[in-house]
Amino acid sequence: MNIIACVRQTPDTETVIKINGAANGIELDGVKLVLGPYDEYAMEAAAQIKEKNGGEVTAITVGGEKAAETLRHCLAVGADKAVHVQDTGADDALAIATALANQIKKLPHDLIFVSNKGTDSDRGAVGPMLGELLGLPYVGLVTEIEIDGGAVTVSRDVEGGSKEKFKVTLPAVICAQKGVRGEPRYASLPAIMKAKKKPIETVAAEGDLASLRKVELEKLEYPPARPPGRMVPGESAADKAKELVRLLRSEAKVI
Repeated sequence: MNIIACVRQTPDTETVIKINGAANGIELDGVKLVLGPYDEYAMEAAAQIKEKNGGEVTAITVGGEKAAETLRHCLAVGADKAVHVQDTGADDALAIATALANQIKKLPHDLIFVSNKGTDSDRGAVGPMLGELLGLPYVGLVTEIEIDGGAVTVSRDVEGGSKEKFKVTLPAVICAQKGVRGEPRYASLPAIMKAKKKPIETVAAEGDLASLRKVELEKLEYPPARPPGRMVPGESAADKAKELVRLLRSEAKVI
């Protein structure tokens, strides 16, 4: 089985983010870039399915030079091959999906994994766009997946605590939800050393991506500063509650 894991490099969630001088992006100097936390679950699902059913996993990402670091991590946690689609243009979902689709069409593929969103963009749009561009069935927010011959049986959560179950003929694009195959594995030291020696195929992004970029980030700004806490006066709990209600009604005007 040929499995492709589409991954994304994002700033570490513990990194302090600073807006750049032009207010149209973030300062990347000194920022630790990692495999997106949600992409870790897609990568883990791909690795487990390969280990159980055979085949190989190819990790693929779109981005600048630093994106290769993320592919090294993927090679250390289960990927057999890695493809770096180089593109330094603006971060637009349709352009990224097109760059991925143009490369995936050249690769053998039975099962394509994407994550439900990036922790930086929070879009969740690349997966369904990719399915459409490839002309393949797409199932989003999958929480369970099992291989069933030339198909996959997947479950996804819906509102009200219910589940939907689908049987999808391969090839297909699957959006992996958090925990779809348990927690992501840690890269062992021997695996990290082996990953450093594995080649990464580097290709240029194909297609007129500039014309596809329809979304322009005009401005980033920090959220407004939170006002300091305020102590509610009163001799007793009842007095404090009464004063709190008055403040909520007369000053905050929320009741």
